[in-house]
Amino acid sequence: MNITRNNVDALNAVITIDVAKDDFAGNVENVLKDYKKNASIPGFRKGQVPMSLVKKQYGQAILFEEVNKLLQDSLSNYLNEEKLDILGNPIPVAKDIDWEADTLSFDFELGLAPEFEVDLAGNNITKYQIVADDEMIDEQVEYIQKQYGKLVSKEKAEEGDDLRVKVANAEENIENETTFNIADIRTKTNQKKFIGKKVGDEVLVSTKGLFEDEHKLMNVLNIEHDRAHDLEIDVTFTIEEVSTQEKAELNQEFFDKLFGEEKVTSEEELRNRIKEDAEKQLAQQADQKFMNDVVETLVEKTTFDLPKEFLVKWLQTVGETTLTEEQASEEYTKSEKGLRYQLIEGKIIKENDMQITYDEITDYTSDLIKEQMAQFGQLDPAEEEITNIVSRVLSNQEEVKRITDELMNGKMMKLFAEKVNAQTKEVNYKDFVKEAYGA
Repeated sequence: MNITRNNVDALNAVITIDVAKDDFAGNVENVLKDYKKNASIPGFRKGQVPMSLVKKQYGQAILFEEVNKLLQDSLSNYLNEEKLDILGNPIPVAKDIDWEADTLSFDFELGLAPEFEVDLAGNNITKYQIVADDEMIDEQVEYIQKQYGKLVSKEKAEEGDDLRVKVANAEENIENETTFNIADIRTKTNQKKFIGKKVGDEVLVSTKGLFEDEHKLMNVLNIEHDRAHDLEIDVTFTIEEVSTQEKAELNQEFFDKLFGEEKVTSEEELRNRIKEDAEKQLAQQADQKFMNDVVETLVEKTTFDLPKEFLVKWLQTVGETTLTEEQASEEYTKSEKGLRYQLIEGKIIKENDMQITYDEITDYTSDLIKEQMAQFGQLDPAEEEITNIVSRVLSNQEEVKRITDELMNGKMMKLFAEKVNAQTKEVNYKDFVKEAYGA
């Protein structure tokens, strides 16, 4: 057997494998002998079929199979030995083969990964530090007070009250009973129509633009989504109950209910605790934004060519269904950005020796399980129990992949934080959303 490589250019190559009869004849003969032992052909007892008939019936298929096995093994070994970094998989070149010849020659197209450099330090990116300001803390305190407060019935509706209503339009066959908050209504004009109303009062309003979200209108009227879209009819709301969520008092009983006995003993400590917890969650959002910006910048600034023609051809054959050239081109366009970052990420991982070890996976999984058990009051689980749960979790390959991805994402985040030129900017959450997403 002889294997040669012809580099068409920096991104494309053709591998030629010349296979002599001696390379596969022995294997073909052995397989034919096994077939002969079990062959069942009318007129012959099992195991007594002449080899000539076995070869006639099975010989060509066995020859194809054994040559294919030899080609796949040889090609795989060659790529490993030569340490070729390829994209996709080798594509066999279609050509006529003289299966009676002493030497069979096969060609395979390769798409080669490009050579490039990744400059982490050369990217100036904003890294946001989101602070929980007084406005956010005030809103959170009020939300918790309402959440742990009690529902109180009222005579008259006021701004921010909940209304239980019957909503109807006989002509449109609409009749439903539901509850909503006056604040859900989009305009102040329509809100005022409900303010001051009592149980039994009726309010007639148009559905057009009644709520910010048409899904809310769909639920209030109990109609299909398509029907709610741009619906403009008059409906009658008959008020059945007016209620408000009376806020819980900021006292020790309230603090103990939230955090446990004597863990928080004053409103100041409550606000500090809320600030601390909020900023931990906000830090995750800021980190993800930073990560996304680094990835976008690296893909944009790290320039290299790809073997597009080869990859389009490969995409035509790689899926369950064969794609046309046009379909494969569209698929390539959609996946090109992801492929570029995959190559960039691979180079970063290799250059910084960022492998994930099995011990890291088991330790990370163990910590996750302990955190989950602590949430249910199991603060000191037995080590043997943890070990058994970890084993069960890691027997699922999808879970192993998910955990590995999370660990690698953490390592990439740490590396970017150390090496990327980042300008730290302190903002509140509203400004973060405005600056980061233009919302």
